[in-house]
Amino acid sequence: MRVVYDIETYPNVFTLAAEHADAPFKWSFEISPWRDDSREIVEWCQWLASRNAQMISFNGVGFDYPVLHTLLQMGKATASILYEKAMSIIQAQDSNRFASIVYPSDRYVDQIDLFKIAHFDNKARGTSLKALEFVMKMDNIEDLPFPVGTHLTQEQIVILKKYNAHDVTATKMFYHKMLEQIEFRAQLTEKHGRDFMNHNDVKIGKEIFQMELERVGVQCYKYGPTGREPMQTKRASITLAECIPAFIHFENAEFNRIKDYLSSKVITETKGVFNELVANVSGLDFVFGTGGLHASVDNEVFEADADYMILDVDVTSLYPSIAIEQGYYPEHLGPTFVDIYRKLREQRVSYKKGTAENAMLKLALNGTYGASNDQFSVFYDPQFTMKITLGGQMMIAMLAERLLGLFSLQIIQVNTDGISLYMPRVLQREVNDICNEWEKLTKLQLEYVEYKRMCIRDVNNYIAVKLDGSTKLKGDYEWDREWHQDHSALVVPKVAEKHLVDGAPIRETVMNWPDKYDFFMRIKVPRSGHLKWGGRQVQNTTRYYVSTGGAQMVKVLPPHYKKPDVWREYVQAGGSTVQVCNDIADAYEPVNFEYYIKEVEKLCLAMK
Repeated sequence: MRVVYDIETYPNVFTLAAEHADAPFKWSFEISPWRDDSREIVEWCQWLASRNAQMISFNGVGFDYPVLHTLLQMGKATASILYEKAMSIIQAQDSNRFASIVYPSDRYVDQIDLFKIAHFDNKARGTSLKALEFVMKMDNIEDLPFPVGTHLTQEQIVILKKYNAHDVTATKMFYHKMLEQIEFRAQLTEKHGRDFMNHNDVKIGKEIFQMELERVGVQCYKYGPTGREPMQTKRASITLAECIPAFIHFENAEFNRIKDYLSSKVITETKGVFNELVANVSGLDFVFGTGGLHASVDNEVFEADADYMILDVDVTSLYPSIAIEQGYYPEHLGPTFVDIYRKLREQRVSYKKGTAENAMLKLALNGTYGASNDQFSVFYDPQFTMKITLGGQMMIAMLAERLLGLFSLQIIQVNTDGISLYMPRVLQREVNDICNEWEKLTKLQLEYVEYKRMCIRDVNNYIAVKLDGSTKLKGDYEWDREWHQDHSALVVPKVAEKHLVDGAPIRETVMNWPDKYDFFMRIKVPRSGHLKWGGRQVQNTTRYYVSTGGAQMVKVLPPHYKKPDVWREYVQAGGSTVQVCNDIADAYEPVNFEYYIKEVEKLCLAMK
């Protein structure tokens, strides 16, 4: 049994709303001057525990459950006590975000936190429930109705409880979107006898790898007066020459310049090492950076035909493969690290794609490289990081140099682990020979994908059409986005794809687009700011679309220190009028199709 829940806390009011995850059963509790459901909440949680239930939440492990746990421990509590607990958690989030977390063994009821599973607790992926309501196309997007700290009236409590129930509905909707990931974690938990339920993908990968190391006797932690600490290799400095494989060799002067420069460097930290080193080779800028090697033509369309082909050459699992084949390992973990890495890679291949085992092993392989530069990880060794980073870029550059030696072959893109080529078909055998020799030298394996069309705006924004008609979309052309990404105005990349791939007319396609939600946009401001629409304030997370009527949307933020008396105002949508539609029933103003048509044209018409 799983129950979705959410709490709201104010100085004089505490509410808890819940709903059965798979049935139409709902619960509502209140603690206020007019009603005290303290004991009922405790009894309800005891009943859940007796049924081995799991409570589903959005940020429940970090917030909702610690507040609820306070009540369960006390047996009875006032709204003010629970509010003080809530405020202490919020105030400690930046300084010590783990201080209030209740360990699984101490919880009265098992918790499943969607916020943690989706890795929204990572600042780079931070996402609110309101943003998810937009992505999930809910009919209503409701923001907190009263400022935090307000003493509520009885009438306001009615509104608050309605909002509380709405958040539960949104959380339940997201739960069903995440069900496959939850069941995957349940399988891992049962198989390994370790709780993975609230682990994000990266954390699962690291723990699986760590478990394998410990199983063969590799010590991952040390214990001292301050408790458990990860084993690590900390380095005062790193000589980059030692991070470049001995077999790396260039004929091109520009590539050699980059290699010589890096070989001369001794670094004390890994951040900002490269600072975008650029080598111009055959008229193409190869940019070496901490995120990998990149190069690309700009604003061009390539078509395969009877004489020319578009071939994408990618390294299979670049970073794990470099570590395995070159024998790289964090010094404190020893050569056994490589043996485990290789074993996990072989195990993954033995399982079909889509299985829990395959997914888990992929996480274990890919998560380890990133963890090697994490100062809190058992895999921390920045020299290991730099060996893989530098080695990978040098190897790809060496492959690029060899391929560019073929007459009439053009490199149109390089993107970290692969190279896209536009070349005469008669060169196929020679390209294969070069790639085979490179594979023998590096011990890496290449994969090949042929495209029939490639529309490239720049290195981070492009459309590639495979022979079977399926597409690879990147950057501004990508519309099947992750949960934490902005899903505003998806009609723009969707129509751009249809135009560039199928030749669909932009204007007619936009004007006849069937899904109204694809025209909607989301805007958010922090609690310190606000949004103005037509002279009135609207909620801080707001859904809207560009319309022929309506009013301008203005984002208002607190003053900058240089002008402490002037609030900053930013007009949205290029000054066009918009219609707010947090309630879908308010989407009555006609869509301003001209705005969206122009946005599509920006993505399409720059192509040569």
